[in-house]
Amino acid sequence: MRWGRTRILVLLATCAASVGAQQDADERALVESIRERIISTAPAEPGAAYDEAIAGSEISFRMLPIKGGEFEMGSPEAEPERKSDEGPRHRVRLDPFWMGMHEVSWDEYRIFMLRNSRRASDGDELVDAVSSPTPPYVEMSFGMGIKGFPAISMTQHAASKYAQWLSAKTGRYYRLPTEAEWEYACRAGSSAAYSFGTDAAELANYAWYADNAQETYHEIAKKEPNAWGLHDMHGNVWEWTLDQYAPMYETAGEVRVNPLVKAVELFPRVVRGGSWADDAPRLRCGAREASDEFWKMQDPQLPQSIWYHTDAQWVGFRLVRPVETPSVDEMYDAWNSALGLE
Repeated sequence: MRWGRTRILVLLATCAASVGAQQDADERALVESIRERIISTAPAEPGAAYDEAIAGSEISFRMLPIKGGEFEMGSPEAEPERKSDEGPRHRVRLDPFWMGMHEVSWDEYRIFMLRNSRRASDGDELVDAVSSPTPPYVEMSFGMGIKGFPAISMTQHAASKYAQWLSAKTGRYYRLPTEAEWEYACRAGSSAAYSFGTDAAELANYAWYADNAQETYHEIAKKEPNAWGLHDMHGNVWEWTLDQYAPMYETAGEVRVNPLVKAVELFPRVVRGGSWADDAPRLRCGAREASDEFWKMQDPQLPQSIWYHTDAQWVGFRLVRPVETPSVDEMYDAWNSALGLE
């Protein structure tokens, strides 16, 4: 009897591994097809802003060019309210990219998020092949508003799948920013605590946060942008990055080029920028936050959803688009860092 049970367990493990391998192969083939579409699409002019329309809707969003360059990543030790995970400060060099002028809105995200709820098809086999969220069991804006407001409470996996779906739909490669790209864009050439300087008294001009948000998020792009035209880099909602959270930065080499801490575990991963619920120090350019399993504590589903963080009503995201189209492997990693870890 014991031998029979062992054989069954081995068989189940073998079947699971086979299913996982097939899932991985299917996903990689999909990524290759999406990349072929991207390569065949006329590129945007490097260095120029552009508006991207989401086909089949009246929704569009604006992407702003971010010049490549070098900067000091992290917060100086003397910066007030600095946390230990904001260092050691180090030099980073980044290639150019575009970044969303504002956080991804519900108007944009719900086209993707509600596909399964509506049993809708995009009418495009490649786009339809991208997995999308299961129907939510609660209203995911939690009554804070939808039209013109930032999308919230998605997992990093969900944000990355939105980027993959959008890439297939538009023929342009979108993904979450790396942590380095995010901080570089937030600073917009500044080395101060905030993109506009060191005086937190000015923060209300640029951000929705605990002092002025009245315990809710607000419409996107209603505050002043930073020097590079990006709105809400401080406050409103924390924003997902691609990176696994590490309690300190790696600093090997004089300059780190396009750094990324590749995610190999579901938790913790990095969000940046602070939110409507945070005090001013959490909105500093160098401030970091690690994701946590408690972000889905109220989720009653077993297993818990890979798409929603029901208890993180202050987490959203924005997208970037590199100027250079990356390899299939890089695209696969950016869109599937949770595959097999759910």
